[in-house]
Amino acid sequence: MQKKKTKSINEFNFPVSKRIGNRYIILEKLGAGWEGEVYKVLEVLTKRQRAIKLFYPQRNVNFKVSTRYAQKLDKLKDCPIIMNYHSHELITFKGQKVACLTSELIEGELLDDFVKYQRGKRLSIFPAIHLLYSLVKGVESIHLNGEYHGDIHTGNVIIRKFGLSFDIKLIDLHHWGDSKKDNRDEDIIKIIRLFYDILGGKARYAKLPPSIKYIVCGLKRGLILERFKSISHLRVHLEAMDWSDAIEG
Repeated sequence: MQKKKTKSINEFNFPVSKRIGNRYIILEKLGAGWEGEVYKVLEVLTKRQRAIKLFYPQRNVNFKVSTRYAQKLDKLKDCPIIMNYHSHELITFKGQKVACLTSELIEGELLDDFVKYQRGKRLSIFPAIHLLYSLVKGVESIHLNGEYHGDIHTGNVIIRKFGLSFDIKLIDLHHWGDSKKDNRDEDIIKIIRLFYDILGGKARYAKLPPSIKYIVCGLKRGLILERFKSISHLRVHLEAMDWSDAIEG
């Protein structure tokens, strides 16, 4: 007898107030991606708000992706830039087992949206450098734990508060098949690209002072990795740099 083929699940699209298992009530859909969907939920027993990520089964065969994700979050539990992981469990949806990963709910604003609301849809040099430093220090803690983020961009950075320094969180960790050294290098490249983007990108680059252009390196990958061989090298440079030429009048 031929085994019936399991139908792919390409969306959950749970409505507000839907109960997930016996534990959560949906409050809001926060987003969706290739791997699955993320929801803001209320934990029934504790009345605490959490975030859950539900993985599409065909993208999470034998729960390898969700398990690896949970293990990575647990490994990085002491990194302040990473959200706190709570649990990995299974629910049933349309007859299929679906991985449900629960973590802290991070309140704040996506960097992408934050920048759009600034004058000229960019950050001035002073806050941009402080944000860069906060991001570099956070990612350094990830790298020192032998890991990497894998997909750093303005849509994966949440700003919780800002002033003289930024309180930020990174979301949506990735696991790629390449070596961890290559992926840590890629984190550096993407951080520099993020810095370039929040300063206004191509339209503003020519007007940036030499101290800032030294960091951006014209987005030349080889030059960036020659100057900043690790995220720690970049952090040390930011702590010692003279950026008096970058003070805007």
